Amino acid sequence: MRRIRAAATGAVMLSLALTASACGGGSSTGGGSNDSPEELTYWASNQGAGIEIDKKVLRPELDKFEKQTGIKVKLEVVPWSDLLNRILTATTSGQGPDVLNIGNTWSASLQATGALQPWDAEQFEKIGGKDRFVDSALGSTGAAGQDPAAVPLYSMAYALYYNKQMFADAGIDGPPATWDELAAAGKKLSKDGKWGMGVEGSNPAENIHHAFVFAEQHGADFFTADGKADFTSDAAVAAVKRYVDLMAKDKVIAPGNAEYAQNQSVSDFAKGKTGMLLWQSASANLESQGMSEDAYGIAPVPVRSGTPGTGKQVNSMVAGINLAVFKNSDNLDGATEFVKFMTSDAEQKILNTAYSSIPPVKAAQEDPAFGSPADAVLKDTLATSAVALPQVPDESQFETAVGTAVKELFADAAAGREVTTGSVKAALTKAQQQMPRK
Repeated sequence: MRRIRAAATGAVMLSLALTASACGGGSSTGGGSNDSPEELTYWASNQGAGIEIDKKVLRPELDKFEKQTGIKVKLEVVPWSDLLNRILTATTSGQGPDVLNIGNTWSASLQATGALQPWDAEQFEKIGGKDRFVDSALGSTGAAGQDPAAVPLYSMAYALYYNKQMFADAGIDGPPATWDELAAAGKKLSKDGKWGMGVEGSNPAENIHHAFVFAEQHGADFFTADGKADFTSDAAVAAVKRYVDLMAKDKVIAPGNAEYAQNQSVSDFAKGKTGMLLWQSASANLESQGMSEDAYGIAPVPVRSGTPGTGKQVNSMVAGINLAVFKNSDNLDGATEFVKFMTSDAEQKILNTAYSSIPPVKAAQEDPAFGSPADAVLKDTLATSAVALPQVPDESQFETAVGTAVKELFADAAAGREVTTGSVKAALTKAQQQMPRK
């Protein structure tokens, strides 16, 4: 999934969707799709610093597609705060777009609704073949053993962004490689109204991404081998506590960040209010907010105690955006043509350059345009130390439940309430109780 993402509270909606076998979207009765073979509707996720920026990026490319094919694309850029619920409503109502962006972590959950067109070998051949895509991106397109429910569009990874001048002024030699080093650096930076690091503490989706990475570093899995929720293991509790302790114990994050949910931590970093930022492929976002590429450095997300150190060397979840097609679209051929266009080598270079993401298409990823130091860190992370979130039907509920638990723990920390092992376990127990029973 992508930056600026406030996860929708979709557990109830998803439960409905999972029982609506093969309902699907794309109805011509008011959801956006229509009977015209010369028109498509496309829901794009908000990738830039604002919706208007996305429109400026996408509209010229959609016009190019229309010129090539004669098919007009009606575009709607959907905020992350609305996207999951909008999609789930479309799967149950039958009124949705022809083509849409989905956060890649939702792939298995939305696949289980039966609403999305499967991408079998024949479908992939229509867009140039499955082997055009890198393995890490394909790993987040649906449940194992099933045909993918979507096609990779943008690949991303988390990294640590740091303000070079603030580091120099504080006497910090280089980016921290461990969480203890980050806490120490953050304390040196937290002075004169500035803070060591920023987070989106009120954003459940950002929270779950970091909680997942911390848990992987601690050797924890949030699901058992048979797909049952397992949120309260000692390792999972320790991982979540370590993350929240950056505010609660280390005090390198401003208490006000507990209310951040919509890109505020990126803005603070770009304005020099914080010295560090954990974010997905942030370069274009920072540039759009006036921060020069020379002003910041980029490094892998810290780990527990270095390499090889204690625990797993996991620096990120496999982040990204997939393209999906509603199977009852009235224009499946046009939708397939659109997916082919958007994942073509040329468009992959244009779009991923605009969003500072990494192309999931091999030929485009190897283009010199993606050879910057920032791209090198992101590509190496995706290739060697990123792990996909669980591709299970209950994944969306997991994101919402655990992400909200972390949100509430940040609220406790901001209010001065002690965050203990017991309070973290209680929050995760509550989250687990919200999951469907197996």
